[in-house]
Amino acid sequence: MTGEKWVIAHIFSSFNNTIITITDITGAETIARASGGMIARADRDESSPYTAMQMANQLADKLKEREIKGVHVKVKAAAGRKARSTAPGAQAAIRTFARAGLRIGKIEENRENRGCLACTARRHEAPRRAEREKSLKKFYETESL
Repeated sequence: MTGEKWVIAHIFSSFNNTIITITDITGAETIARASGGMIARADRDESSPYTAMQMANQLADKLKEREIKGVHVKVKAAAGRKARSTAPGAQAAIRTFARAGLRIGKIEENRENRGCLACTARRHEAPRRAEREKSLKKFYETESL
């Protein structure tokens, strides 16, 4: 592993699009990027596994030109309450990187721990309740004068 160049592939995969950004190991400099709209002609095809495979092939060719041997992968799913997993484009892209001859290092999944919906509602409700009680207290104090 000495002397080999490694990069990070940031894969954002939603059910509407797949975006792959290749950065250096620090994550500061972008080396290459691709999105579903750069490959597919129709909007419905932007998030398909086939489009993700085409993007990963293009990016793998660019990495081979720069003599980069390995890729660490960070996968992120779309935000929101309903999206709990990544779209199928992420898995297809990782598989294509491996088939292209790049070594796959760590695969990290960036999932926010949102908790259950009831816990989320309580967590966001507590500051609002305190603020509401404070404003009501101030209102009643001014009314009594």
